[in-house]
Amino acid sequence: MFEVYVLRSQSTGRLYTGFSSDPIQRVGQHNLGITKSTKNRGPWDIVHRESYDTRVEAVRREKYLKSGKGREELKALLAHKTQMNSG
Repeated sequence: MFEVYVLRSQSTGRLYTGFSSDPIQRVGQHNLGITKSTKNRGPWDIVHRESYDTRVEAVRREKYLKSGKGREELKALLAHKTQMNSG
């Protein structure tokens, strides 16, 4: 099982999308500054997760969420989650 995850930086508000077979451990690596792409921009919170049976599916979804249309979809999805949590 693989998960695509989206993190939000507590310091900048920016999003980061990745995938892992162990997202909790992976977020820990992001927060410890072990991951080059997110170093010095944390701490990070998980704001979205999706599960996939195969690595190929997870990579495909991660790549899509990093595309223009995927970022738009993610923005709408996160806005919907925010509305549901506040109302």
